Amino acid sequence: MLIDTHCHLTYDFSSVGGADAVMARAVAAGVGYMICPTADPVDILPAVKLAHEHDNVFATIGIHPEHAGTNPADYITDEILADPRVLAVGEIGLDYHEMANDTRAAQIELFERQLEMARRAKLPVAIHTRDAESDTVEILSRYSDIGGVMHCFTSSYDMAKKMLDCGYYFSASGILTFKNAGDIRETFARIPLDRLVVETDSPYCAPVPHRGCICEPAYVIDTMRVLAEIKKVPFEKMCDIVMENVKKLYPKIKI
Repeated sequence: MLIDTHCHLTYDFSSVGGADAVMARAVAAGVGYMICPTADPVDILPAVKLAHEHDNVFATIGIHPEHAGTNPADYITDEILADPRVLAVGEIGLDYHEMANDTRAAQIELFERQLEMARRAKLPVAIHTRDAESDTVEILSRYSDIGGVMHCFTSSYDMAKKMLDCGYYFSASGILTFKNAGDIRETFARIPLDRLVVETDSPYCAPVPHRGCICEPAYVIDTMRVLAEIKKVPFEKMCDIVMENVKKLYPKIKI
C-alpha cells in the first residue's frame, strides 16, 4: 500500500479529467491514501471538505510564504486544527528563490505565526524551504518541541543532518528521479530509513517517466521505486517502511 504524503488535490485538474478521476487513478495504481496540503489560504476550507468526503484523503492546513503579509488567523481556526481529518500545519516555511528580498521579514512573520499555531494545537508541520536554509534552521531550532517533515526536500545534507537532529522526516518528490538530481539522491542515501516519506507534490514535479505532464498522486509509485533502489531495499518493504513512518509523523492519521 502506497501513500502520497503531499498532493494538492484542490488544484484544477479539469484538463486531465478532474480531481475525482485523478484520485481514482491513484487508487487503481495502488496509492491507497493521499494527504492534501494547502498553500493558498482560499484552499483551506476546500481541502478540509475534500478530506471529509473521501475516507482515503487527509489534509494539512497552512499558508505558503508566497502569501507573505497574510494574517493566518483570518483563515486557520482552532476548530480547523482540531478537525480529525487535519493532520498538520503546512505547507509553511520560507522561499527566497523567486521572491523579492523585501518579503523576507513578512515571510518570517507568517512562518513563525503558523509555528505558534502548530505549537498550541500540538500538531506537526510540513516545511517548505527554498534558498533559505540558514533562516529555516535557525527558526525551527527555536521551535524544537514541534516535529514535522521537510516537504519536497532538495537542500543539502548539512541541512538534513541538522533537521535529523531536530527529529524531522524528509519527503522525496519526483525530483529524486531527475537525471540531474545526483546530489539529492546522495543525500537521501544518507538519511535513515525511519525518517523517509514520499510525495508527488501534484500537480508539480512529475517524476520520470512523466516529465512534462501534470503530476498526479498515481505517479508516487515511480518516486518510491527510485527511493527503494537508492536505499537498496525491496520495493514492497520500502512501501511498508514509509507507511509506518507516516503513522509516526502524523499521529492523528487513521489508516
